[in-house]
Amino acid sequence: MKPILTKNDKARLTTAIEEAEKETSGEIVVAVRKHVRGDVYEAAKKFFARKKLERTKDRNAVLIFLIWKDRQLAVLGDTGINAVVPDDFWNGIITTMTTRFKEEDYIGGLEAGILELGKQLQQFFPYQEDDVNELSDEVYLE
Repeated sequence: MKPILTKNDKARLTTAIEEAEKETSGEIVVAVRKHVRGDVYEAAKKFFARKKLERTKDRNAVLIFLIWKDRQLAVLGDTGINAVVPDDFWNGIITTMTTRFKEEDYIGGLEAGILELGKQLQQFFPYQEDDVNELSDEVYLE
């Protein structure tokens, strides 16, 4: 059976996260899972809590949670981000990704979404000289 992500796919996405985080003090986490039981947003919230993504100094972590086999996607921001971004903020990021997903380009869609997220977060959480990478840039596979 073909793996969800190849080593090259994971490297490409990790590079995109690193690039995006050069634009912002926000932290971007990507998790890819084959299936989910129940609601994708509830599963994403549980993942967010389990990985302790709320522990960033500015509460500015974002989780991109793709359930590839079930064709579901959730994007969650922590309270620091949700307090300052406009209501339609997440819709733009999701549209960036799903446009590519419709062409069966899941890696390209994730990559485009990650890079767009970095640009958009820069407005609210600009990169600072003393920024510390608080969360791993590794892509989680479940």
